[in-house]
Amino acid sequence: MQIITNKAVSIDYTLTNDAGEVIDSSAGAAPLVYLHGSGNIIVGLERALEGKQSGDRVQVAIEPKDAYGEYSPELVATLNRAMFEGVDELAVGMQFHASAPDGGMQIVTIRDLNGDEVIVDGNHPLAGQRLNFDVTVVLVRDASAEEIAHGHVHGEGGHHH
Repeated sequence: MQIITNKAVSIDYTLTNDAGEVIDSSAGAAPLVYLHGSGNIIVGLERALEGKQSGDRVQVAIEPKDAYGEYSPELVATLNRAMFEGVDELAVGMQFHASAPDGGMQIVTIRDLNGDEVIVDGNHPLAGQRLNFDVTVVLVRDASAEEIAHGHVHGEGGHHH
């Protein structure tokens, strides 16, 4: 069975950066399970997996525009520590939900602390990076009507309600 829209797909993968450092991997864990065509994974990887089937191996380098986007300096802001009322200790790497310019919510990461100044970054940690995937397709199956309606896979390896 080929990977096309509305198929439930299980993959084993290793993600590396251009220096060859492993960023993420399913090794030693359950495969990643997603609903193809629902935007559950980055667009570049979804495109590379289209038409593949169980047992196929895909090695692909995905440019930032097809992954988490280019790094945007305008998403970095300097805030006053007082804005983090109720948080006893701040540390580099901590993440918070914040209001986005479009009125929605975004996750920001503390990049630096300098006295009363807190430097936060709204970019995804992998923004601006080429992502190198080594993927093996483990399983392709028809998604249930409920999975399609919900936009994600249910059950083992997928979302549980």
